[in-house]
Parts: sequence; structure tokens; C-alpha cells
Amino acid sequence: MEEILEILEKNSKYSEEEIAAMVGKTVEEVRDTIKKYEEDNTILGYPALINWENTSKDSVIALIEVRVTPQRGEGFDKVAERIYRFQEVKACYLMSGGFDLTVIVEGKTMKEVALFVAEKLATQEGVLSTGTHFILKKYKEEGTIFEGKIRDDREAIFI
Repeated sequence: MEEILEILEKNSKYSEEEIAAMVGKTVEEVRDTIKKYEEDNTILGYPALINWENTSKDSVIALIEVRVTPQRGEGFDKVAERIYRFQEVKACYLMSGGFDLTVIVEGKTMKEVALFVAEKLATQEGVLSTGTHFILKKYKEEGTIFEGKIRDDREAIFI
């Protein structure tokens, strides 16, 4: 029933009745499946994707590359846990490549984010280095394009 998960991931506002019609199951089967997914933590929440540029909220989002020393017997998990528990941290991922963790941080200003990195993140035991990249503009997130206008670049032909 992963099809239900795919539907909810695209739009969690669909009703159980609408989902049942989409997957060819009864409403009760859909309801039971969703409840099971919620109970086993497959479904963790139902967030809305918001274009904050259309609001008065001021915020800055940064992607921070973090190199860490893994801890004996714990690997990267213990360091990552200390980092993702900060309220400023919106996401934390273990990565392959030139750094170990990607940390997504949100603050009111660039200075606030920079102070978080300098005072809280970089000072964590096991953190070797950080590299901060500020998001200047979002074009697409979670499969949704943020620009509302679709441009038609075709040349007009007059007869």
C-alpha cells in the first residue's frame, strides 16, 4: 500500500474517500492502512509546503557542511544527535563525499545563523570544520515550483 504513501506525500489534504477511489480500496482499508503507518512511524507528520516569500516573516535558511570525527562505537550518530537537537536545526543528514553531515538551519538573520554556527555548532565535540551556504532564493522544493508564472518563450508569428 505504498501507493497511499505516495499520494499523501504529494498532497496530504486528500480525504480518505478520495484516496480510496484513487487506489481502488475501501475507505476502511485506507483508514486502517494510514493508522498503521502513523503507529509504526512511517508517517511522521503532515507538513504544509509554504512559500514564505509571500508572507511578512523574515527568515534566513542556511545549508551547513559539517566535517566530524566519528565516535568509537557510536559512529556519526551521537554527534548528529547532539546537533539535530538544537531548535535552530530544521534538518540533519549523513552524507557521502567531502563532508559528513548536512545541517539545515533557520534563523531571523544571517548574523543569527552565523552566531549559531560559531557558538553552538562549531564548538561541539567531534566537529572538525563547517562550511555555511545561505539560501538566497528557492526555485523548487519537494517537487513544487515556487515561481507562479510559466513563461512562454515561443516566438509569435503574425500572418
